[in-house]
Amino acid sequence: MRVGLTGSIATGKSTVANMFKELGAYVIDADEIAHDALKKNQNTHKQIIEVFGESILDENGNIDRKKLGAIVFSDKQKLTLLESIIHPFVQQKRREIEESILKKEKNAIIIYDVPLLFEKHLEDSFDKIIVVYAKKEIQIERLMKRQNLTYTEALKLINLQMDIEEKKQRADFVIDNSYSLEDTKKQVAKLFEKIKLMSYI
Repeated sequence: MRVGLTGSIATGKSTVANMFKELGAYVIDADEIAHDALKKNQNTHKQIIEVFGESILDENGNIDRKKLGAIVFSDKQKLTLLESIIHPFVQQKRREIEESILKKEKNAIIIYDVPLLFEKHLEDSFDKIIVVYAKKEIQIERLMKRQNLTYTEALKLINLQMDIEEKKQRADFVIDNSYSLEDTKKQVAKLFEKIKLMSYI
């Protein structure tokens, strides 16, 4: 079963993905694959430099993610442009990993950790969609603490993505990560059992 896992920045999506992994699900992280797209040996590396220029490179000729991030996270058009280069790469790699898993285990539960699932209109790629939810004020608080941002900077980052309340409405399942880690673990364990049953139907 293919399950899309999404949320918004600082809702705790990676934490929830790791919980599913501990329970026996296979987890494919779209961000990890996207980071591979920045590596020198990939065609996408060359494409990104052609679009954004050599100022994004470090002294070794590698793409500096902080420099690239500073450009795209302050300009939605440039972010869309970067995604149009990286997205096909991620989709191709995702299919390759999925095929490898399903060869080993026909009824495998594969959790796809995809930050921009709704923004990229990927709903039809999955059997079910889980949204990891946290109230916006909690997102802001976590971001300010985690990345040492001001309230305004944190809000700006959050507003680059679709509103978490809308994502919540569009989900098949919601994990509310607004409270304790223990509470989240209980929700994940309960949902995993439900998904396991569904995968055999």
